[in-house]
Amino acid sequence: MSTVTEYAKTAPTRAEVDALAGATVVEFGTDWCGYCKGAQPLIENAFAAHPGTRHLKIEDGPGRPLGRSFRVKLWPTLIFMRDGVELARVVRPTGVAQIEEAFAALKAA
Repeated sequence: MSTVTEYAKTAPTRAEVDALAGATVVEFGTDWCGYCKGAQPLIENAFAAHPGTRHLKIEDGPGRPLGRSFRVKLWPTLIFMRDGVELARVVRPTGVAQIEEAFAALKAA
C-alpha cells in the first residue's frame, strides 16, 4: 500500500516542503482523530491509483508551525502540491471522487 499508516510526530519545515520537487500530498491530522481514521480507506483507495506521488502524513495540533503555515483548521486536510505550489486542497473527504479531483489538478499542472 502506498500510504503511511501513522502521522509523523516530527515535521519538516515549511521551507523544506516548499522545496520538494514534483508532486507531493501533505496530509495533516492525528492518529486519534475519528475523522482521520474514517477517511483513511478513502485516502488509501485514491493513492492506490497514484503510486508515484509523495505522501507526507504529518501530525497537526496547537503549536505545530507547519499546519499553521498552511492555515489548517480541520482534520484530515490534504494539500496537493507540485514543486512547492499548492494546487488543490481536500478537507475531511467523504468520497474518493473528491481526492481524485485534487489528483487531477496535480496532473494538469
